[in-house]
This record gives sequence, structure tokens and C-alpha cells, in this order.
Amino acid sequence: MKQQIVIFGNGELAELADFYFTHDSEFEVVGFTVDKPYLTSPTFRGRPVVPFEAVATHFPAEHYGLFVAVSYSNLNELRAAKVAAARDAGYQLVSYVSSRATIFPGLSIKENCFILEDNTIQPFAQIGANVTLWSGNHIGHHSVIEDDVFLASHVVVSGGAKIGRGSFVGVNVTLRDHISIGQKCVLGAGALILEDQPDFSVVAPRGTERSPVPSTRLRRI
Repeated sequence: MKQQIVIFGNGELAELADFYFTHDSEFEVVGFTVDKPYLTSPTFRGRPVVPFEAVATHFPAEHYGLFVAVSYSNLNELRAAKVAAARDAGYQLVSYVSSRATIFPGLSIKENCFILEDNTIQPFAQIGANVTLWSGNHIGHHSVIEDDVFLASHVVVSGGAKIGRGSFVGVNVTLRDHISIGQKCVLGAGALILEDQPDFSVVAPRGTERSPVPSTRLRRI
């Protein structure tokens, strides 16, 4: 029998979490919960939505697990706060690891992690609690990803690198081996990180500039 869980959230990420847990896990999603001001409908994806303030009445912690499906808002602080609140309420925070992710013996999966397809996590890497690894990342050997981190897709974390708590790493970022990223850093899409970054650093490469020539004037495409 599958363990029954409740998902915190009623947005796109909660919808995705429900899909992944339903089709590729040992868990069964039986309901959703959100803070009362954000309760806009009594149901979501055909299941009940209850206010978080009363979730223990509808889904007691001794019988149900919980997963917090919140993105990187406020540098992951919102997700971390909801995880802490659920923990304080006595809930077991569950994690999802895709069956299509590549992992090796010895990897410890902590609470409220969301690890999607095509992640490769090499031996001796360490993943903290409440970490989201979107699809297609490479997590090198002996690297460390601390708690409350969010990695977007196709990030390369080379061997021995460290990413500090609460950081956000954008699409296609590359980290050189054995460098350290401080806490609550933002590494923008496409950044190439070759040296240590202190706490609260922002590395934001410029995007490709738009040509002044419209596409209707291109003759060889």
C-alpha cells in the first residue's frame, strides 16, 4: 500500500509534483493544502484543498506525509519556512527522486527534495534537505549542495564544488571544480563560474542582444 501524502501548493509546481508522485513514486497524493488567504477553490486536480491552518484536522500528521511544492521565491526562504512549519506540525516531509535520475549507492536523500529526470549525481556528492534539482543537471563527485538550494535545468556542478544554503542557480550555469558558492547567491542563466563567490553574490550575464534587422529581411534562413 502506498504512503498517502498531502502537497502544499496549488500552482504549477504543485501540479507537476502531483504528476510525478502519482506516476513515478511509492506515494499517493490524496489532497492539497495552502495558506488560507490563497485558498481559491475547494478542489485541485480532483482532490480536496484545505487551509494549512487546519490541515492537521483533515490530514493528521500521524497518518499522512507532506511535500512542500514551492519554488525559489525570496531566495528559497518561502519554501524553507513552509518546510519548517510542516515539520513543527509533526509531519514527515517526503521527497521525490525520479526513476530516470542516475544516482549511486551512498547518496542520502533528505526531506522535501525534488529531483527530476536526467539528473546525474555522481558518487560522494552530498545533497542537503529541501533541494530542488530540475531536469538534466550534472552533480559532480564530492560536490556539496547545501539545504534550500534550487537548481534549474542543465547546470554543471563540477567535482568538489560547493553551493551554499538558499542559493539559486539558473539554466545552463557551469561551476568549475573545487570552488565555493556562498549562501543565498544568485547565478543567472548561462553564467560560467570559475572562482569562489561570497555570500549574497549575484552573477548575471547579459542576454544575447536582439538584432535591429527584422526576421522578414533575412534571406538565408
